[in-house]
Amino acid sequence: MTFGFRILDRYLLREFLKIFGITVLGFPLLTIAIDLTDHIERYLNKNIPGKDIFLAYVFSVPQQIFFIIPAAVLFATVFSVGALARHSELTAAKASGVSFHRLVAPIFLVAAAITVATFFLGEFAPLANAKRAERLRERETRTETSRYNFAYRADGGRVYVIGSLSSPERLMKDIQIEREGTGPTFPGYFLIASGGRWDPKGGWTLGGGMLRLLPGPGQEIAFGFDSLRQRALAESPLDLLAEPKEPNEMRYAELGHYVQTLERSGSDAAKLKVERALKLAIPVTCLIIVLFGAPLGVANARAGTTYGVAVSLATTIVFLTMIQITKAVGTGGAIPPLVAAWTPNVLFTLGGLVLFARART
Repeated sequence: MTFGFRILDRYLLREFLKIFGITVLGFPLLTIAIDLTDHIERYLNKNIPGKDIFLAYVFSVPQQIFFIIPAAVLFATVFSVGALARHSELTAAKASGVSFHRLVAPIFLVAAAITVATFFLGEFAPLANAKRAERLRERETRTETSRYNFAYRADGGRVYVIGSLSSPERLMKDIQIEREGTGPTFPGYFLIASGGRWDPKGGWTLGGGMLRLLPGPGQEIAFGFDSLRQRALAESPLDLLAEPKEPNEMRYAELGHYVQTLERSGSDAAKLKVERALKLAIPVTCLIIVLFGAPLGVANARAGTTYGVAVSLATTIVFLTMIQITKAVGTGGAIPPLVAAWTPNVLFTLGGLVLFARART
């Protein structure tokens, strides 16, 4: 039988999208209300204007929706399919030659679109998280053109300690650059310079300093310099004025680059690897959850709405608990980060395949 949207398909999709919309917006609003109740006194003590508090919670919505979308897909699947079964529409469809697998095919198509949309929402959420942190004074917006006595953690495991920086003059003074190495192929070094000038075409040129290379234990190569072009110091004055990003403010590619940087410098990046893998695993869950939820909708049709809510909530809690457990295990290094991120999806896929195969067609 060729696939084409029929009246029953449109009816099923309309019910699915209605429940999905209510869930994907309702849960974040409930979470915001609870969080605001818990933290409003702290915000007021910090003299944060009401407008900024409101906007901060608006900016928190993308991240919350990103994590709640799989649960919203589960609720929508269980209740839309369950409604067909309760009203005998599923039986009528089967009597007319439409199998259960064909009946739920439109939901799989919508879930595939939601999967793609969830990934892009996950790419937008870090930008919104940064705005939220600024509104709640967790990260101040830097508008100054100068900065004094600060440290900056850069790519490649390098740390800059800078006495003063002037963006208009493109100058900085009293510079220290340090990097912890892992061996001859990635040596550590320590650099001091009295000053530096930024050229947009050539980068930073440092003057009046000394460089110590540390290729291995007990090994050191040191020399002084009057002028040194430091190509590794690629950050512009505006970059150095900006506040460094937190991991939850990084998109998928940025987080991958940050992980590579930590690994090159010998640091443990297991936690960030799990976080990065979850940026793909969570969107894919939207497709897997339909495989799991459609048979549940049929099985629980006679039990009513209350039972459907209980099953959906229980399934969501189990799934989120599994994510937290495997995430903690992966962060600790007991299992590879990719395995930690994808284990809940694999287990739910296996369970969904069993339920889907047993569903009467």
